[in-house]
Amino acid sequence: MSSADPESGDSLEIDVLGVSRVPLEEIDRLLALALASAGIERGHVAVEFVSAERIAELNAEHRGKATPTDVLSFPVDGAHPSPGPAELGDIVICPEHTDNLREAIVHGALHLTGMDHETDEGEMLAVQREIMAWVTP
Repeated sequence: MSSADPESGDSLEIDVLGVSRVPLEEIDRLLALALASAGIERGHVAVEFVSAERIAELNAEHRGKATPTDVLSFPVDGAHPSPGPAELGDIVICPEHTDNLREAIVHGALHLTGMDHETDEGEMLAVQREIMAWVTP
């Protein structure tokens, strides 16, 4: 399911794969806020909701950890721009291992911007908390 309408002038194109309990409009909003925090307003992002088995496979393959996790992000290298919208990357979420799907979406998007809570001094998680405060009633 894709949320962008090329005729509407939307600058973010988002594909959602798998079953999500978060409405598409809300996924759009969360991604837009997270990406805008790094000045990114255009591009294509795919968000996929997967099983525990699938995310464990991806975690083992890409991080050397053969266990399920909540969210993985796969930024696309900007060295080879695509002819269409910029490919920002993919976010893979395992609802079974995620306490807050909305926060996982924001977390994954912040990783696509180049932020990394494992190497920074708390900046990424501070931005994440701020965004979640805006969107949480």
